[in-house]
Amino acid sequence: MVEKKEHIAPELWVPLQEQEKDSEKIEKPSLTFLQDGWRRLKKNKMAMVSMFVIIVLVLSAVLIPFFWGYSYEEQTLTLSNTPPILKVYPIQDESNDMCIYITKSYDAMEVTHKGELVQLIQPTYKDVITRKSTYDLNGKELVIDYSLYTQALKEYNKLEKKYADKGEVPATAAKYLSHYFGDEAKNTTVSLVEAKNILEEKIEKCSVTYDGNRLTESKSVWNKTFILGSDSLGRDLFIRVVYGARMSLTVGIFAALVNFIIGVFYGCFAGYKGGNVDTIMMRIVDVIDSVPVTLYVILIMVVIGSGMQSIILALGLTYWVRMARIVRGQVLSLKNSEFVLAARTLGASTGRIFVKHLIPNMMGTIMVAIAMQIPNAIFTEAFLSFIGLGISAPMASWGTLCNDALASIYVYPYQLLIPAVAISVTILAFNLFSDGLRDAFDPKQRK
Repeated sequence: MVEKKEHIAPELWVPLQEQEKDSEKIEKPSLTFLQDGWRRLKKNKMAMVSMFVIIVLVLSAVLIPFFWGYSYEEQTLTLSNTPPILKVYPIQDESNDMCIYITKSYDAMEVTHKGELVQLIQPTYKDVITRKSTYDLNGKELVIDYSLYTQALKEYNKLEKKYADKGEVPATAAKYLSHYFGDEAKNTTVSLVEAKNILEEKIEKCSVTYDGNRLTESKSVWNKTFILGSDSLGRDLFIRVVYGARMSLTVGIFAALVNFIIGVFYGCFAGYKGGNVDTIMMRIVDVIDSVPVTLYVILIMVVIGSGMQSIILALGLTYWVRMARIVRGQVLSLKNSEFVLAARTLGASTGRIFVKHLIPNMMGTIMVAIAMQIPNAIFTEAFLSFIGLGISAPMASWGTLCNDALASIYVYPYQLLIPAVAISVTILAFNLFSDGLRDAFDPKQRK
């Protein structure tokens, strides 16, 4: 029986094109450990915002002092304690067009309409008994009367002592309350809290009269001379905060370098050698870590004096021990891996095994640990400077700025608020960034 052959058309033998061969091929791009970590870090919006804040902070601390108009130590005593936002009274006459700012000590300061400080006006007569100050401004009389608020404050202090147990006072017990409630004062009682609120919100701090006319219009302008205000010595608070950032970032970067250079290699050597070597080296770490950083700084100050070098040396002695422990734990889990055993079999030296094999495989953990240590170092420097163990005057540090502002915290709260916000934002940015690094470089989360 003859088998019948099936005929195949010649056009079915046409070869496939190259793109048709790969039409069903599924291929994922090959990424290194750092590339994959960066890819996942970019998905974390909070970490990226924190990284942007850190970059802006570093660039500002480095570049701004080169072109800013004031230095951290330049003093203008007549322009001291001026806040970032000024409440001014516009004055317009045929000879001048200016504003008057009344300071917390009831002195008059000449300010332009744009918010630029001109000068502190010297009084022609100042009566501390009647609480009035008289100034000669462009040949006309400027009078500042702050007697009403001062008298009301004295009355409230007496009420607070007399009615502290009851908590309520009759409106007729104080003249400023009687004026406020008018005819209803006889039948009205108020709490001490309400009496304090009336004093702060309803009683004018002072009345300003220029050429016999009382100035009632006021406006708020931004301080263009000192954009974040000035301190008690008339120094620009903004540039001092920038120099404080320089100090804090210097300490943070130095702590990171010490962590990497000493902590990583010390922990590598201890974990890789093991046995008695590991035991002795880690007991040394325990002894160093048992002494507080503050005590290190005090002892070092006795020898070399106070200043940034004392803080840097103290941090250099203590901040690497935590990194050493972390790296030692990682090395103990990696030193018996196949790639380490293969390198050792091929005759690789201990240093080569550290640099080429162990440290690259721990880089994710090391980066996260360093990023977490930087804010700790910044906070430590601020704390030591705050208690007087940091840099010396007139150098600026966030801790010294907070310490200087304590004496006038209730009168000029911005002097404490600004460096405190700078510390908080910086530490928060580093903490959020380190959290993002931990999530991005955690091998358990790799897909």
